[in-house]
Amino acid sequence: MPVKNRFAEMQDEITRWRRDIHENPEILFETHRTSALVAEKLSAFGCDEVVTGIGRTGVVGVIKGNGSSNKVIGLRADMDALPITEATGVDYASKTAGAMHACGHDGHTAMLLGAARYLAETRNFDGTVVVIFQPAEEGGGGGKEMCDDGLMERFGVQEVYGMHNWPGQPLGSFAIRPGAFFAAADHLEITVTGKGGHAAKPHETVDPTVCAAQILTALQTIASRNADPVSQIVVSICSFETSSHSFNVIPSSVHMMGTVRTLSPENRDMAEQRIVEIANGVAAAMGATVDVHYKRNYPVMVNHDEQTEFAADVARAVAGECADAPLVMGGEDFAFMLEERPGAYILVGNGDTAPVHHPEYNFNDDAIPAGCSWWAEIVERRMPLN
Repeated sequence: MPVKNRFAEMQDEITRWRRDIHENPEILFETHRTSALVAEKLSAFGCDEVVTGIGRTGVVGVIKGNGSSNKVIGLRADMDALPITEATGVDYASKTAGAMHACGHDGHTAMLLGAARYLAETRNFDGTVVVIFQPAEEGGGGGKEMCDDGLMERFGVQEVYGMHNWPGQPLGSFAIRPGAFFAAADHLEITVTGKGGHAAKPHETVDPTVCAAQILTALQTIASRNADPVSQIVVSICSFETSSHSFNVIPSSVHMMGTVRTLSPENRDMAEQRIVEIANGVAAAMGATVDVHYKRNYPVMVNHDEQTEFAADVARAVAGECADAPLVMGGEDFAFMLEERPGAYILVGNGDTAPVHHPEYNFNDDAIPAGCSWWAEIVERRMPLN
């Protein structure tokens, strides 16, 4: 793999950074230690500017190249961990109870730090690089918070690029696709209220459990009977809790939570409408009442055509080839940055490892040279010195 020699030389050091971050995971916007570590290293690397507190706990570093170009490229990595108890057994496992880097954001952060160090050392480009370290990707919308704080305007970002490791993909290889890539990820809550009572006298009650079960089942017809069969849509109820914890009490209410994943605005609108209609219709038929809360969270992440082609060319220069990535029904809040500026998001292979969001997942440190090289090549090829 023709990675840059400098990153092969730096791999052990970058690995130590990564494992230190892994050992000290922080969730959502609480990335205080990680953000401080990032800011300290960016300053030590000689970045021209280091700014903290963008999007609450986000960190931005500015590196000016040689030359006089006004071109500005943003490179983004996420920093936050997940509320999962680690089961890897590694000697640098999480020291924080109930939290772990189960999605590889420790690796993303370390790789971008490695790229930032190289770019600050060499300055072999004509323009400016803005390295973006984002909190709260895992459901907190940290990307939106940073954009709302004026990230793109303040630093003059014209294009933005991101990366995610991908278990099951060959180590250090790349995959990408233009257009819709990661799904919109919305939140759903439904509360069904009936009339509780004795389990032996159901005729005297309005059983919300039966009603909620009917709603749950009927929601699956959105994908099977309302959406075009060739389109992608997921409606998942992931939590179902009654107000009773007794074996002989019919509860008075049931609370359900779930998620909706779509890849088009039309399906997103349709899903929200049908959820409300189905829940209200079933509840009315069974004599219950229902309260539906639908929250639009991350939008569809859409790669821009020209930047995707460029990103794939860079990946081929680093790894020899770049595969066509599959559509992903997971959400990714880099979508907010791609709504603000043209850019692209790529997958780098993590090899044969546990999947992300699994307690046995661990970022593969052997992917570091490839990931760092891709980020550095994005800059040097997009903003070449004349």
